[in-house]
Amino acid sequence: MNDTQRLAGLRIVLIVVGLIALFAIWPLMILWPSGWAWHSGHSDYPLMIVGVYATLGVFLLRASRDPMRHLSLIWFTVWSSIVHGAIMAVQSFGVEMDGARHVGHLYGDVPALFIVAAALAYFTPRGEQTRARTGAAA
Repeated sequence: MNDTQRLAGLRIVLIVVGLIALFAIWPLMILWPSGWAWHSGHSDYPLMIVGVYATLGVFLLRASRDPMRHLSLIWFTVWSSIVHGAIMAVQSFGVEMDGARHVGHLYGDVPALFIVAAALAYFTPRGEQTRARTGAAA
């Protein structure tokens, strides 16, 4: 795959991930709570997570127009997704005070974060020649 194809793929991934972050997190928490929601009953956590990911989604959509000018946002998304997914993977084996387990997250949001990180990392062109051709600062 050449850099032009990689960049086209990156734009598509940024749009898909941006739209999912913007519109799908809340419905997934409602429709598949064992894989996406970490609290039952009243909690301020879901709205906070939805707000953070919706904001990220807007910026990923903006980055899709010119990905090479937004490499720091793309790599932040890659690495924060890896860290977030790893922490949640460990926490999914824990037991909360009410005896609830969160193993279902190993089939929901945990792999989703790793897939997002892998797709963005795979499609992000690398190297000085790519940056020079696209006009992005090194």
